[in-house]
Order: sequence, then structure tokens, then C-alpha cells
Amino acid sequence: MSEIQRVGVVGCGLMGSGIAEVCARAGLDVIVTEANPDALAAGRKRVTKSLDRALDRGKLSAEGRDEALARLSFTSDLGDFALVDLTVEAVAEIESIKLDIFTALDKVVQSPEAILASNTSSIPIMKLGMATGRPEMVVGIHFFNPVPVLKLVELVSSLLTGPSTVARAAAFATGTLGKQVVSSKDRAGFIVNALLIPYILAAIRMMDSGFASAEDIDTGMVLGCAHPMGPLALADLIGLDTIKAIADSMYEEFKEPLYFAPPLLLRMVDAGLLGKKSGRGFHVY
Repeated sequence: MSEIQRVGVVGCGLMGSGIAEVCARAGLDVIVTEANPDALAAGRKRVTKSLDRALDRGKLSAEGRDEALARLSFTSDLGDFALVDLTVEAVAEIESIKLDIFTALDKVVQSPEAILASNTSSIPIMKLGMATGRPEMVVGIHFFNPVPVLKLVELVSSLLTGPSTVARAAAFATGTLGKQVVSSKDRAGFIVNALLIPYILAAIRMMDSGFASAEDIDTGMVLGCAHPMGPLALADLIGLDTIKAIADSMYEEFKEPLYFAPPLLLRMVDAGLLGKKSGRGFHVY
């Protein structure tokens, strides 16, 4: 079982930057790619800011911050991923984009033992694996936001994912990154989102019906059920576009009404009211 030393991260948004950070802090060499120079620069800034915040909070020493930064490199050329031991795709939750990336990675990554992982929160791993010539090396490693803080990782294997790939991915997540792994079968939504998304969609429908305000819905679940955050505030944190994408993926697979995105969610996404990242969603930021 080969040891993972070099990690490639495709995408440097909220999730990709967090994944890159935890890998660098764990002593791995990390190369990050983005689609264009502006996104790449924003990703570099996001990682640096997060490391500085960890330093300010006493979670990281100045030496640790500098060492993590030294292990990170950024590129706009996916060809630079040729020698990685593991890649983690962390782009937008759009199936066609992810399929194109896995097709490209299959051509670029040289080692036949390299793991091709996806951070997808809902798209079946089998679909991504079949975009490559090595589906036995493709696995889901689903992190949760914010990645440097939350300990959970969902490990998702398809019908064709090899046992050694699963074992190495689990060892990477637990032994190297210090995460807690839960294993899921390859179904849209996996474990967490299969439970979470219907809950959030029900809260959106409740608000849309006029039954209760966003503030009262969230307060009810925080104070009445001891949740750390209400469902609509959580939707804002995740991003309403991401909520819609996950709901669409789950509805496509199961055709269950509880997974169908409510009209209010569709209109908010159309309007660019995506939650915390846009400054306004169900709440104003």
C-alpha cells in the first residue's frame, strides 16, 4: 500500500481551499488548480487568510503556518498533476463539469496507483468512475465546511472501487488528516445530505407558505431541538445554489417529492441570493 505524499486539489473555493489547507498542515505537498488566474489568486488568498486566522486563535504556530504555506503550490495547468498520489476534485456541484475533470485527470495522472477522489456531496461515484479508464481507483472523500474545523469525512465507494483504494483513502482521512470517517453506499446524497436536505427543504416550504418567518423557524430548531444552527441559516452557510444542486441530484435518482427543490429556492438562486457568500439569502449578512 503506497503512502500518499503529494496531493492535487482541483478547485480552490470554500471547500477546495479548506481541503488544501488541511493537507498542507498535515505535512503533505499540495498542488492546487483553478480554472482561471483570478479564481486561483482568490483561492491562494483564502487559504492564506485561513492559516493566519488559525495563527491568531492559537491553533497554529507561526512556524506551522509558514511550513504549510511552503508546501502549497498553485497552477492553472492540470498537467502539473502528473505525479500526484491522490487528487481531490472540489469544484461546483455540476455533474458535467465533474465528469470532464475526471476524464482529464485520467489522462494526466501518471501513477496507476493514484487515487482519484471527489468531494461531491451528492453525485454518484460510479458516474465519475466511468468517466475514467480506472474506476477501481475512484472514490468519494466528502469533507464538510469548514474543512479545517469539522472532523467528519464521508467515504463513498462505487461498485467498482477497489478494496485497496478504500483502505488507502480511509487511512489518508483518518491517519494523515485526523478526520472521523463514516462509510456510505454509492447513492445520491450519501448519509448526511440524504437526511439533511429534506429537512432544509421542509424549512424552506414552511417559510414560503407563510407558516413562520425565517427567524422563528431557525430559533425554534436552535432553542427547541438544541441544533447549533437553524435550517435556513445552515442553507445560507452551505449556499443555496449548492442546496439546489444536491436536491436536484437526489430527485433525479429517487423521484421522491421530499427531494424536489421548492419554487422559492429556485427563484432565490435565479436572483443570485445564494446565502452568506453573496451577502443575502434567507438572512442578510
